Amino acid sequence: MGSADRIQFRHNGAIAVAGIIAVVGAIPLASTAWYYAPVLLVPLAVVVWAWRAGTDASPAGLRVRALLGQRRVRWEDVAGFVSNQQGRAVARLHDGRTLPLPAVRAADLPRLVAASGQELSHGQYPSTT
Repeated sequence: MGSADRIQFRHNGAIAVAGIIAVVGAIPLASTAWYYAPVLLVPLAVVVWAWRAGTDASPAGLRVRALLGQRRVRWEDVAGFVSNQQGRAVARLHDGRTLPLPAVRAADLPRLVAASGQELSHGQYPSTT
């Protein structure tokens, strides 16, 4: 599978920039005493999350990435897609569970399904749950 076969959905880069600014802003506080050093962990976690979290779609399936882990789901396990109240995409699996898709909006669902090599018919657009 080449990178041309994969579509990546990521959060806005401004989140990572804001996290970097927060790290720089927290350095004076963290350098005053050793017990303030953990204050740097929160903005660093935001930077790593913004850089890493998202959803990758390929003909093989979905890869959902979070701050520390990832989950792979084959297309055969996906029953359908819906959008939640915030307009974010959620995959419904055949076993009844739902899987939020980070960085994927309801408007992105046609591109997501196109990565599988299948067509999204007009009647299959997401509904709000």
